[in-house]
Amino acid sequence: MGSPKRLLVLLAILPGVLPASADAPYPPSPVIAELAIDWATHRRHGLGSDNWQLAWADDDHQYGAWGDGGGFGGSNRDGRVGLGYGRIAGGWDNYRGFNVWGGKHAENPAQFAGKSWGTIAIDGVLYSWVIPDEPDTGGPRDHYRYIQLARSTDHAAHWTRPDWRWWREDNLIVPTFLVYGRDNADAQDGYVYSYFIRPQNVNVTHAAFGLDVHKPGALFLARVPKDKLVAGRDAYEWFTGTAGGEPVWSSLTAKQPVFENPEGTGWCVSACYNPGLRRYLLATEHTVSHQSVMSLFDAPQPWGPWTTVKYWTANDRFGSRRPGSQLDWADNVFFFSFAPKWFSPDGRRFTLVFTGGGRGKNNDSFNTVRGTFRLRLGQPSRQSAPG
Repeated sequence: MGSPKRLLVLLAILPGVLPASADAPYPPSPVIAELAIDWATHRRHGLGSDNWQLAWADDDHQYGAWGDGGGFGGSNRDGRVGLGYGRIAGGWDNYRGFNVWGGKHAENPAQFAGKSWGTIAIDGVLYSWVIPDEPDTGGPRDHYRYIQLARSTDHAAHWTRPDWRWWREDNLIVPTFLVYGRDNADAQDGYVYSYFIRPQNVNVTHAAFGLDVHKPGALFLARVPKDKLVAGRDAYEWFTGTAGGEPVWSSLTAKQPVFENPEGTGWCVSACYNPGLRRYLLATEHTVSHQSVMSLFDAPQPWGPWTTVKYWTANDRFGSRRPGSQLDWADNVFFFSFAPKWFSPDGRRFTLVFTGGGRGKNNDSFNTVRGTFRLRLGQPSRQSAPG
């Protein structure tokens, strides 16, 4: 895919294009000049419950998983489950949250434990990548041991899991889905795409490594026909590079990184399509975890080429300045994603959903904040409309 650092130097000398950060692994976005966050819109719910990547379902609600808390109306202890699923109803400025599966006053009890940073809605069905808390293979808590797929046909009220898995020995941990709008309606083809983090090594364990940044950072990309999501490991194809500008797909053992960062990737990641801008957005940590050192990248295709929208650093952390917000804060954010329902039609306005490691306080919760992309000159969005 070429040298990201060399591309950064070349693109930086083009008129009107400035580096997003000298430390970023990819050149600045040719479409998005910068993003601004309106911290006066910051809302917080579900104190003690973290994670919260959202999918937009056919019923017009958004659904997402949380971990280690009571969900909406609960606390770090009150209603606590290891894995829960919530429903978010309404607009970005008037939403309400409900505990569908697990949590305080849940509509349905939780069926199993684990964690998730990837849920998608496709043709009225929810799918969620789930990793273990305490693996059923034995041993202590280990988010890195294996990956399972869960499926719900009743909007997260009940889940079933096929018996096949991805394993740490496959050089894969903690995946996320590439989310395409309401009920996957914005998908550009008949495939479902997932990004998998490459662990620092295939022997890494939660107990020895912890939840930290994996260096050098890399992501793998898999695709599967949407009607074969639960069919098994052999139904999936893996990105192995490009030829003539087109992606090449092959077997698990032939996979090659679709994204790389020498400063690392976090142990979780989010990805979505912005239909107004026709850009793919990918967010993860780098350098260090649980310290608000985040990064946001974009691309014209799920496989790239990647460019940098924003590269926060230890000297400029996500949320270090929050004019208009009086909510308690600590520099502990480790994950954010975009709420797919709350993009404006032109793609310029968005809502971030973020979470942190506050151990039952501050950002260990469901946080939303509104923001705006400023585009580069000559880059009109799909349509302009309020939102």
